[in-house]
Amino acid sequence: MTRPPSILTIAGSDSGGGAGIQADLKTISMLGGYGASVITALTAQNTGAVTGIQAPSARFVALQLTTVLDDIPIDAAKTGMLFSGPIIKAIAPILAEGRFPLVVDPVCVSTSGAKLLKDEAVEAMMDLIFPLADLLTPNRPEAELFTGVTIRSRDDVFRAARLLLGMGPKAVLIKGGHADSLAVTDWYVAAGAEPMPFMQQRVDTGCTHGTGCTLSAAIATGLGQGLAMDAAILRAQKYLNLALRAAYPLGQGGGPPNHLAPWLKERARAGILSGLDRLGRRLVALPGLVSLVPRAGANVAVALPHADDDCDVAAFACGIVRSRRGALVVAGCPAFGASARTSATLLACGRLRPETGCAMTLALTRPLRAALERLDVSVAWMDREHKPEYVGEDDGRFESWAAFEAMRGHSDPASVQAVADPGGFGCEPVVRLLARDIPSLEAALCRIIDQMGSGEDD
Repeated sequence: MTRPPSILTIAGSDSGGGAGIQADLKTISMLGGYGASVITALTAQNTGAVTGIQAPSARFVALQLTTVLDDIPIDAAKTGMLFSGPIIKAIAPILAEGRFPLVVDPVCVSTSGAKLLKDEAVEAMMDLIFPLADLLTPNRPEAELFTGVTIRSRDDVFRAARLLLGMGPKAVLIKGGHADSLAVTDWYVAAGAEPMPFMQQRVDTGCTHGTGCTLSAAIATGLGQGLAMDAAILRAQKYLNLALRAAYPLGQGGGPPNHLAPWLKERARAGILSGLDRLGRRLVALPGLVSLVPRAGANVAVALPHADDDCDVAAFACGIVRSRRGALVVAGCPAFGASARTSATLLACGRLRPETGCAMTLALTRPLRAALERLDVSVAWMDREHKPEYVGEDDGRFESWAAFEAMRGHSDPASVQAVADPGGFGCEPVVRLLARDIPSLEAALCRIIDQMGSGEDD
């Protein structure tokens, strides 16, 4: 077996498991590295507070570091909580001899507000550790502390970054999590280059304990795997964003990101494919469905938890179609990335309603429309007339734009159960039924078909 890259974290221990050494090792392992550690301090900590800190001697911290480096080939390293001036002075000469990328997360204060860097250590950090960094990753308060710049604008970010570069690191990533904006923008600034923004959609969650540790550990892992700096930052951002979307309440305070999120997504793949296969067999035998299959075929899309793109959404490879004799046929096996339009609609709706996990495309016939009205199904309508010129019709681009706008413009997006496309020249009218999961989708479809039958009898 090929040896995974060895990533070293030099940081404090979090007894609550959400930040520090524990968050770093989870991140490194989840992204395919082997994690080694040097512990600079023990904290008595949970999701709400740091109730105590006990640091080993500077000599023992240095002994941990030299012992690891003497035996294990380190491919990249990161620092987190370094706590004191003596510890910094003890490890700096050893790190200066290293021949691996170093990411420095200048941790000063915990998420709960506890000081994690002694006042006397600030100058030692700037003088001895910053010049060794391939990348320095301060958040806004940390950047303000080290530079004296009050950051209120983008220009302030750039000014602080230039001052930080003057302290010796090869590059700086000033994180934007503390800014009040819909997107989180981390600004990457390297000497002699224009500032580069790295943006991710902000996640509405209180589970932010250990986000800085997670991001810096993820960047270090990417560098140890041979990624270029920009690629390592981008992958780390995506990993953290997913972990935040998958986070759950833990304890009485702010919980951590869910470091297992990528594994949880992968574990769900086989179950979604088998569930979709079983659904297809039931649908072709469902009386009344044949009249709801569009000329281009129906399809069902099922998303992985916290899906990012159509590669995280499964559908039937060639949809559900009508044979020449009028029978329904599932054309092709379930596969991820198999249905651009239905998947795009599902992903767009999921941005506003994350619990939406399934969508089924049906022909928007008069009987179906009447049945939806009798069942009081809330429908959001796509607007083809006001489609911007830059929105194309291929690869689900129209559906992605139109479904999101339809949901966002609805008076009660949380109540929407279907998104309708009225069609147009060369475009068949369709409706995409939305549901939380496969059983909910199937139940809703059966109610609609039963209502259509009742309407015909009336």
